[in-house]
Amino acid sequence: MKLVHAIASALFVTVLLAACGAAGEPGSPAAPPGAQPSSVLVAESFLADITRNVAGERLAVETLIPLGADPHSFEPSPADVRKVADASLMIVNGAGFEAFLEPLLRNAGGERTVIEAAAGLTPRAPQPGEHEEEEADHGHEEGDPHFWLDPNHAIVYVENIRDGLAAADPAGKDTYAANADAYVAQLRELDAWIKAQVQTVPENRRLLVTNHESFGYFADRYGFRVVGAVIPSVSTAASPSAQQLAQLVDEIKATGAPAVFLELGANPQLAAQLAAETGMKVVTGLLTHSTTAADGVAPDYLSMMRYNVTTFVDALRQESS
Repeated sequence: MKLVHAIASALFVTVLLAACGAAGEPGSPAAPPGAQPSSVLVAESFLADITRNVAGERLAVETLIPLGADPHSFEPSPADVRKVADASLMIVNGAGFEAFLEPLLRNAGGERTVIEAAAGLTPRAPQPGEHEEEEADHGHEEGDPHFWLDPNHAIVYVENIRDGLAAADPAGKDTYAANADAYVAQLRELDAWIKAQVQTVPENRRLLVTNHESFGYFADRYGFRVVGAVIPSVSTAASPSAQQLAQLVDEIKATGAPAVFLELGANPQLAAQLAAETGMKVVTGLLTHSTTAADGVAPDYLSMMRYNVTTFVDALRQESS
């Protein structure tokens, strides 16, 4: 009997140790809903940076989409599905931006709290010359989701993230509120800085031609006119027709738009064609959907916005001198 008891005890300890080890391994079940989270999974890098400014040291922040990847065409890998399966708390832009989200959540299974940073914001109405007919085919039926390119909308992101984190972790409510207030002050400073920079560009040169329709909210806030986009859609998954390109050439010639601005990684072929037909300059390297690595030009949201504004202003001022 003593031998049997010893064997049973050893087996019990072995099973217990194995269970404890498995709980921390990738693919293990997420923490049950209502449990205090220790980490949060965030869809995009710029949104992860905003989240870190609100969460501070209280939560670890992990990013789902790799740096430099285009969220419009992002296809989650099995490892990404596992990340979501393990997460009890997730933050996304929302407003239809993450076309991959519903099937990803479905494949991951389980339960988790999902915070939409853009919740409560009203999509802008397309202005004359802008296009909306293709959005239903590319996952943006809700309109333009690029709210974050206006820092004033980013303040709403901060408020939604603050409230979502506080709901998931009530003990951290005061920390999240204080961090959010401090970061909102930085966003207001950024807004004032952008206004001052834009004032150095003559009004008749505040003309934007971009790779796709992503800077509408930015243009509305700071007094730019969106002349058009190489891809006449708020999604990079769309493609222009010959008629749409011809129409854009006409708009560029009529307005005298001096430059076409491309996002980092965008195919420059069509922009080069526009430049050849209109004489405009091609400016590359905008950071619309992603920050850079820590040693890059824009490792956080604030520097990403400053980098884009400097890119716009330098190119337009140069052309106007």
